[in-house]
Amino acid sequence: MTDNRHNLFPVSRSTDTPVVCLGMTFPNDDARRTYYLEKLREKLQDPAFRKIEGFPIGDDEDILRMSDPPYYTACPNPFIGDFIRSYGSKYTPAAAYHREPFTTDVSEGKTDPLYTAHAYHTKVPHKAIMRYILHYTNPGDIVFDGFCGTGMTGVAAQLCGDKGEVSELGYRVAVNGSITKDIQSASGKSITVPFSTLGTRRAILNDLAPAATFIAANYGTSVDAVAFKSAATTLLKDVEAELGWMYETLHTDGKSKGRMNYTIWSDVFACSECGKDIVFVNEALDEESGSTRETFPCPHCGVESSKAGLELLYESTFDRANGTTVSLPKRIPVLIHYTAKGAKHQKKPDKNDLDVLSKIAAMPFPDHMPTLELPDMQMRRVGRMQPAHITHIHHFFLPRAAQALSSVWKRASSCNDQRLRQMLVFFVEQAIWTASVLNRFRPTGYSQVNQYLSGVFYVPSQHAECSPWYILEGKAKRLEKLFSQFRPTSGTTAITTQDLSSTKLADNSVDYIFTDPPFGENIYYSDLNILVEAWHGVRTAPAKEVIVDRVKEKTLLDYQRMMSDCFVNYCRVLKPGRWMTVEFHNSRNSVWNAIQEALQHAGFVVADVRTLDKKQGSFQQVVSGNTVKRDLIISAYKPSGELEERFQKKAGTEEGVWDFVTTHLRQLPVFVAKDSKSEQVTERQTYLLFDRMVAFHVQRGFPIPISSPEFHAGLRQRFPERDGMYFLPEQVTEYDQRRLEVKEVEQLQLFVSDEKSAIQWVRSQLLQEPMSFKELQPIYMKEAQQVWEKHEQPLELRTILEQNFVEDSGKWCVADSKNEVHLEQIRHRALLKEFQQYFEAKGKLKVVRTEALRAGFKEAWQKKDYTTIVDMAKRIPELVIQEDQALLMYFDNASLLKGE
Repeated sequence: MTDNRHNLFPVSRSTDTPVVCLGMTFPNDDARRTYYLEKLREKLQDPAFRKIEGFPIGDDEDILRMSDPPYYTACPNPFIGDFIRSYGSKYTPAAAYHREPFTTDVSEGKTDPLYTAHAYHTKVPHKAIMRYILHYTNPGDIVFDGFCGTGMTGVAAQLCGDKGEVSELGYRVAVNGSITKDIQSASGKSITVPFSTLGTRRAILNDLAPAATFIAANYGTSVDAVAFKSAATTLLKDVEAELGWMYETLHTDGKSKGRMNYTIWSDVFACSECGKDIVFVNEALDEESGSTRETFPCPHCGVESSKAGLELLYESTFDRANGTTVSLPKRIPVLIHYTAKGAKHQKKPDKNDLDVLSKIAAMPFPDHMPTLELPDMQMRRVGRMQPAHITHIHHFFLPRAAQALSSVWKRASSCNDQRLRQMLVFFVEQAIWTASVLNRFRPTGYSQVNQYLSGVFYVPSQHAECSPWYILEGKAKRLEKLFSQFRPTSGTTAITTQDLSSTKLADNSVDYIFTDPPFGENIYYSDLNILVEAWHGVRTAPAKEVIVDRVKEKTLLDYQRMMSDCFVNYCRVLKPGRWMTVEFHNSRNSVWNAIQEALQHAGFVVADVRTLDKKQGSFQQVVSGNTVKRDLIISAYKPSGELEERFQKKAGTEEGVWDFVTTHLRQLPVFVAKDSKSEQVTERQTYLLFDRMVAFHVQRGFPIPISSPEFHAGLRQRFPERDGMYFLPEQVTEYDQRRLEVKEVEQLQLFVSDEKSAIQWVRSQLLQEPMSFKELQPIYMKEAQQVWEKHEQPLELRTILEQNFVEDSGKWCVADSKNEVHLEQIRHRALLKEFQQYFEAKGKLKVVRTEALRAGFKEAWQKKDYTTIVDMAKRIPELVIQEDQALLMYFDNASLLKGE
């Protein structure tokens, strides 16, 4: 029988208000939606449209049901071009625009109601993103995020026009909309300076995952909060009328009934000594401390065991969805948490409770429960998914949870009002993870916390099976309150679902990019999203997922090249001279190098890299290769069209080198004050300026026209130097003035991990004062002891001194320009000789001198001998290439030029 009670849901729209959309006027929002849904339906019939990279897996009707065109489509959005033409501004080289990298400390928590309105595997707080958007853009500008996740960039772009939200960030908003901020000068005085202008920015969002873009769309579209609350309340009441009996339990007084909040289920193990059953929760739970014991005695024989030393028991169950018998872990209910007479109680399941469970297990399979078979994935091969024997989506749910969730989903997804339906599904889908066997019981006394592990399919031995009301009643109230306050202006955000590298935004059409890309193999997004997307019937197409994944045979090099394709598209659509901010959680140096190489290969120039200390909310510059397990904030810009044009004419000449350096210096921070100190800007130091110049040439396929010593000498001749940093003449005046306000310049901390960083460390010591070998040796040994990479051939301090510095009267010091060139020539010849020995040796090389490889790769690049680079890279440990940014740059570009 068809359930028509959803028709009672209130309608959230006004039917007589004209709507203007992308230059067209419609009598109401229904007419707008109907028109564009039909246009999208026509587009879906085009086979070429479905061949766009990253097109989701799903039927036309399911895609249309998720979509709200032209602003959101659960597939590639064919209306993005119209959105840009309606709201974007044409790029004009003469337009005045200049920003330095954003270097202010950012501290934003993750408890804001907007942030917590919907869970996802990773998110950046929208208030943090607002600061970047305000800094880099003007009202009306278009912001792009191609890895948008839940759409926090779109939320941030909207709230840049909200005076209250901007003020909460600590900025001052004048009546005319100008925004100022108070900064602490280097001397400790508070100074008010111009910062930005109040006004909404427009956003274009993209993600490969329909689960993500659906969340983003609901964040970015207004909803009648009162109508939503009424509909959500009706939905939960209807489910209770149908299935409330499943969650009734007899109170311990033996008379009244209570409603279950959650039931705790326990895995059952066999004792390794006597073979009898051990109910894990009964024996391992320490009720006093609220934790589980590492070891516990068998209740039958008393032998102490740990969970790892026990055998998990299984029982055969008939799978009604597939018509087969499956073997699943044996689970039994051990405790019921319920509410009766206005108070919370807990009890052990009685016969009545067990009879209800038996009755539920005998019911027909719920008609809205997905039965999709899980693809092969890393999480199915390792960890707790393997013993759980979960092969299909419905195996994630116990029978009662399956019936309840199916009922809730059916009602939400069948609401007649399209906007209200999407919001109800947005609300209901948040119960999917919590209702599944992934939900852990975390015993902490009477304030038990039920929570699944984020970012992984982890099936616990103690599962909390929650009722739909326990999960959703509080959520409905919070969402109603949130969306009565946060009322986004519909039409300010356009969302598409596809591979980032295939998005067809117009060239030079975007004013700013904020992006938080996937980081290596930390999170398997498409695998995780299948649990929710299976309910929608529209799934991520994983072939173009930018990830390292052994099961899908995606290596770090594949990750780097897919990321490079994405950054190439970013660079294409960003206006010249404009900025991109990349937030990146790093767990491996090799992944960090892959990101840098992808950025530079795409055409971006990195102007600032900082680590974000989330505990302190502060930035610290990255000054060494050691970036493992840090959150990195990368500020990169797209070179101006004029520079690219000039470079094509001057490439391979010294004039081209200094044109790039001049342009690059203009983009860097002039002065960064912190805690009454001046902070050294690493990008203004010699070695990083040289590295950026080399990368700019290599990524454009040109030889490097000057050596490192010649570059250093040229810097000293052409640009003023202060505190080890180089400036343009017009910048040095500002630096000198602000430098007078501080007592000292904060020295950067250098870490020795290889020969290059060892040379930099020694140089920093000798710049302070010349030192004898005996004076320097003990300091160096303390710094460099046992920190060299395993594959790196360690060098003695004396060798480093003799090859890179000069001795005068028993004291080692930094060489002058003439001696530096001479030393570099001698050292370069020695490094090339060592590289030739590597090349002529047979077999694989395990320990190498990375500086020799860098010199050899550079020499081969200059000669366009790409074969030598590629062949040599195959003979050294893969980690050597992955962990070294210079080697990776030469190898990647040589491989591409060779067509590999």
